Amino acid sequence: MGRRSGVLEFAVLGLLHDAPMHGYELRKRLNVLLGSFRAFSYGTLYPCLKSLVAQGFLVEDNPEAEYVPATALNGKRSKIVYRLSAEGKQRFEELLADSGPDAWEDEHFGVHFAFFGQTDRAVRMRVLEGRRSRLEERLERMRNSLARARERFDDYTVELQRHGLESVEREVRWLNELIETERANRSGRPGQSADATGPATPKTSDGRGQEDGSVDPPGPPHDRPGRSSQER
Repeated sequence: MGRRSGVLEFAVLGLLHDAPMHGYELRKRLNVLLGSFRAFSYGTLYPCLKSLVAQGFLVEDNPEAEYVPATALNGKRSKIVYRLSAEGKQRFEELLADSGPDAWEDEHFGVHFAFFGQTDRAVRMRVLEGRRSRLEERLERMRNSLARARERFDDYTVELQRHGLESVEREVRWLNELIETERANRSGRPGQSADATGPATPKTSDGRGQEDGSVDPPGPPHDRPGRSSQER
């Protein structure tokens, strides 16, 4: 199974683990989970759903039997609701427990992180530390490349490479903060300190407290509106 299809399988099983849903709703949730830059079309999603059904991981229900089938004229689609089978739940648990090198890669890490709330603390630590190690290796290569680029390319090409380097450096700092938080969190649940008597104060990616329940979305602390150049 390719990396992209593996990411999609994991995301589908994880979302359906929360509640059954039909394809249209599932696609919307996937685009929120995985981000607009990796939006999935029906042409990608439905073959994945059919494959998961064929493998016994999903069950199809159609509560709207009277719904008009899709035709070239009306464009309607029967609303099939997908839910996890017992085998599907077991498969999701297996994927959730995976902390090997694939979980550290760009394509997989974001999805693993999105389901960290359901992941064992030891697995979270291995994924975070593996991701940091992978990015530190990437940083070394990028620094060497940037040093050579200054001698061979124009200023704009060098600036583009420097921007990429700074993005990876920011993610490494973010991972360091997460790892420190996990090590201090003896309860094994994300977002709560070891001696906390109530919910922890939400934190931004730069460590500041937030109000009104606003929190940064999962993922690297990319530049966001409202942040000064010093904060970036």
